[in-house]
Amino acid sequence: MTTEDLGLDPTARHVTVSAPGKVNLSLRVGPPGADGYHPVATVYLAVSLRETVTAIARTDGRITVGPLGRHISLVDTEDVPWDERNLAHRAAAHLRRTLGLDPDTHGVHLEVAKQVPVAGGMGGGSADAAAALLACSVLWETGHTRAELAELAAPLGADVPFSVLGGAAVGLGTGAELTPVAARTPLHLVLVPADAGLSTPAVFQTLDELRREGHLPDGPARPEVNEAVLRALTAADPLALATAMDNDLQTPAVVLFPELSDVLDLGLDEGALRGMVSGSGPTLLFVVQDEASALRLASAIEERTGVRALPVHGPVPGAHVL
Repeated sequence: MTTEDLGLDPTARHVTVSAPGKVNLSLRVGPPGADGYHPVATVYLAVSLRETVTAIARTDGRITVGPLGRHISLVDTEDVPWDERNLAHRAAAHLRRTLGLDPDTHGVHLEVAKQVPVAGGMGGGSADAAAALLACSVLWETGHTRAELAELAAPLGADVPFSVLGGAAVGLGTGAELTPVAARTPLHLVLVPADAGLSTPAVFQTLDELRREGHLPDGPARPEVNEAVLRALTAADPLALATAMDNDLQTPAVVLFPELSDVLDLGLDEGALRGMVSGSGPTLLFVVQDEASALRLASAIEERTGVRALPVHGPVPGAHVL
C-alpha cells in the first residue's frame, strides 16, 4: 500500500515516533474486584525492542492505520487488525475526542512498523498507542508534555502510560498508577517470543481457576511491590534480580502453553541466571550477566530450537520523536 492508494499527499506533513516494548520483572496479582479487574503490583522495564509510528496528515478528517512499506515490521503482523480496533487508531481517536479537536481538520494516517512480538505479553500494541499519542500531539500541535500524554493514556490500557514514559517504574492498581524507579545502568536480557500468542484475559481467568481449585495460593486484595526486585534494579545487579523476580501469571501461562517450560529449562542449561514468563506470556525473558552473555545465550537458543531469540537491554527511554 502507498500514500497514493490511501489518497494521501506524498508531501503531507508527518511526524515519526518510537516507543518501547516492556517486560515485567515482577508481577503480583490480586483477586478480581467487582469491576472484574485484577489489582496488580508490578515492576516495569522498558526494553530496546521498539515500535515506530509515523503520523501523516490527512485532509479528509479520517483516521486510518496500517503499513505503507516505508518502515518494515520485523514480526508477523497477520493477526494485527488495521481498523478501529487497532490501539494506535484508538489512541488517535481518543486524543482528538478528549481535546475536542475538529475532526474535519485533524485527520491522520498512522503507519505502524512493529518489532515487538504480537500478543506476547510485551505491550507492543500499547507501544503503538503511546507512539501514536505523541505523534498526533506533535502533528496537531497540542503542546502536551509526555507526562500529560501519559495521564491521557490511562483509559487506553494499563501499559500505555508506561510506554509513553519508558525507563523503569512501579505500576499499581491496574498497572497504570506509575512511580518511576531510579534505574540508570542497563541490565541485559534475552527474549524468546513464541510462534503463537496467548490471550491475556484467558491467562487471568486460568489464574483465578487455579486459585479457586487450591492449586495456587490466593493473592492479597492489594498486592505489594517486590522490594527485592527494586533494589536489584537500582543496583543493576543481575544475579540479585534473577533471585528476586516473580510472576503470578507464569503458572497459568504454562498451563495454557506447556511448551514454555521446555524453553525455560533450555535457557538455564545454556547459562541464563533465571528464566521467567514476561507478563501474561507467552514471551519468555532470561536474565544474563552482561551483553556478551546475552549474545551467546540468544545464539544457543536459536541453534538448539530454531526459535528466534532477541538480546535486549533496559531501561530505555519512552516515546520520543525521531
